[in-house]
Amino acid sequence: MTQQISKTTLKFLKELALNNNREWFNEHKDKYVEAHLNISEFVDVLINEMNKHDVLVTTSGKKSLYRIYNDVRFSKDKTPFNARFAFGFQRATKLRRGGYYVNIKPGNCYLACGFFAPNPQDLKRIREDISINYKKWNRLINSKNSLKEFDGLKGVKVATAPRGYRIDHPAIELLRHKQIIFRKDFKDKDVLSADFLDSVNMSFKSVRPFFDYLSEVLTTDLNGESILDQ
Repeated sequence: MTQQISKTTLKFLKELALNNNREWFNEHKDKYVEAHLNISEFVDVLINEMNKHDVLVTTSGKKSLYRIYNDVRFSKDKTPFNARFAFGFQRATKLRRGGYYVNIKPGNCYLACGFFAPNPQDLKRIREDISINYKKWNRLINSKNSLKEFDGLKGVKVATAPRGYRIDHPAIELLRHKQIIFRKDFKDKDVLSADFLDSVNMSFKSVRPFFDYLSEVLTTDLNGESILDQ
């Protein structure tokens, strides 16, 4: 089963970007409702397809979608709306780590997956494993599937070497990562194509070997013993 993102959905986002005010939005609320429904239905089908090869906590498109309203309380940007549709998926149980994200915005459409904000304990464990098993990390990151679907490893890095590691460590570029993210960009015409849903699903599926490895790392200590019950 397939589901497409409608041209009218991207058109609405383009118009909202040009008319980012509450008056215009309220006058065109019906277009927003239509576009929101289109994206929700797209995500519903995507969740169903992804659950064939993964197990997600996220149960519906509606629950996965981010709010279109900006929180302007602590932001310099006072425009009331974020002219994009975005959604994310969480994997089920502590045994499955990593997350998925899709951003639909004219001129800036992309998907991302990985570890967006690892807590200090998880980041410490990730770096411990990189320090010891960096050759395996390089094999996973540079596998044919990853190279085909993604443009290398992305994410925020520390400026030099993280505390406790030498600047000349052979895996220093990996160790500098505070985020472990894979990203794939799309053109607007790609998002509107009939095979976009399959493309997103296959990209997310291709990262599973890496997710499976990191899930094992983050649920065990350096001796390979479970830390979930500690």
